[in-house]
Amino acid sequence: MKHILLVYLFISLIFVALFSLLSYGYGSGYVYLLWRNWQVQTNLWILIAFIILMSFILQVGWMLIKRSIAMKKRKIENVTEFQNLHPYEQLGILWLIEGAQDQKGFIQQVFSNSGMLNEIISAKLLFDQGKYGEALTLLNQAPPSAFELAELLRIQIFLAEADQEQALTHLEFLSQHELSPWLSDIKDAYKEYLAQQWRAFAIQFPWGYLHSTQAGYLDVQSNEQWLQQLLVQFNNASEEDKQLLQQRYALLAESVPNYSHNERTLWLKLLARLPEMSLQHEDLSLQLLDEQFDQDVFYLWFQQQLLKQNPDYDLVEKEIDILESKYQHIPILSFAKWHVLNATGRESEANQLLTLYPDNNLMNYLRIKSTLNGNPELIQQLNSIFENDANYLKFKI
Repeated sequence: MKHILLVYLFISLIFVALFSLLSYGYGSGYVYLLWRNWQVQTNLWILIAFIILMSFILQVGWMLIKRSIAMKKRKIENVTEFQNLHPYEQLGILWLIEGAQDQKGFIQQVFSNSGMLNEIISAKLLFDQGKYGEALTLLNQAPPSAFELAELLRIQIFLAEADQEQALTHLEFLSQHELSPWLSDIKDAYKEYLAQQWRAFAIQFPWGYLHSTQAGYLDVQSNEQWLQQLLVQFNNASEEDKQLLQQRYALLAESVPNYSHNERTLWLKLLARLPEMSLQHEDLSLQLLDEQFDQDVFYLWFQQQLLKQNPDYDLVEKEIDILESKYQHIPILSFAKWHVLNATGRESEANQLLTLYPDNNLMNYLRIKSTLNGNPELIQQLNSIFENDANYLKFKI
């Protein structure tokens, strides 16, 4: 359609120039048409414009009719050979069923005359076959106009090779690189694809992601997966990694309250492993407990309080009282209060709590423990029984 419009515009300009030259000094002429009872009087300019316009309308109409007929014919046509399909139809089918490897020869042939995409497409096919070295070599021959596409494929290759340093270097560079003009129409799709590469990098190299300067590429789900991977691989972290984790949390401190509950809980579990972040851990714990009661969050907070060199039992008891007034019938609050009362020498009050929640495992644990008269060996055996079940808390109190 655009091509036809340009052709007619070009022809119109030629007619205008030619008629202007021939009409110079003679005027625009006069045209009189009579048909039955219809009369039309005008000049030659209007007549030529009318003829060109009608010609354009008729040609566009005929083109649309032909296209409609061809589409209807295509729908009822019985296709027996893949090769008989239009190249665009073949590419569409391969894209839908992800069958590029079955027809890689055809795909390479289609793009062989493309000075921009030939090397990129061939490198992608090699990448899908696991031939990473050959793909990287071919990408070095890609034209400058396809720079972003080549970089995205390089990043995928480095991730597949588990090359953390190279993947991060190219991700950082591409994220700061000014977008080529031809990508402006699809910049949203491009940015989303780049964000996918960042998410893949963060999950594959959770501690390596802390070395990046681009911290805003993770959505909620990916951020949770990243935090989970940090917890899983925490024992492999170096002191530098832990320092970077503390710096990242400090950088995000103002936005953390806007995170999902699960994200903040994961951050809490990470902070619990960093003694230097005890204040931040306590603040985040109380913030989460104020919004909704979570047994895991409460236990992390409670354990942190009792593991201090000089626990402030009065403060702990006040916080428990506040939570009991807000959340009714929560056994773990009575469980925690029992420990506080015993630690402050109020055994009679503690024993009164043992009558509560007869069917709760935590309170059953305390009832059994109270009958052991402080025998450390028996208490250790009791703890081992409870801790072997993943549904129970780990008793470090």
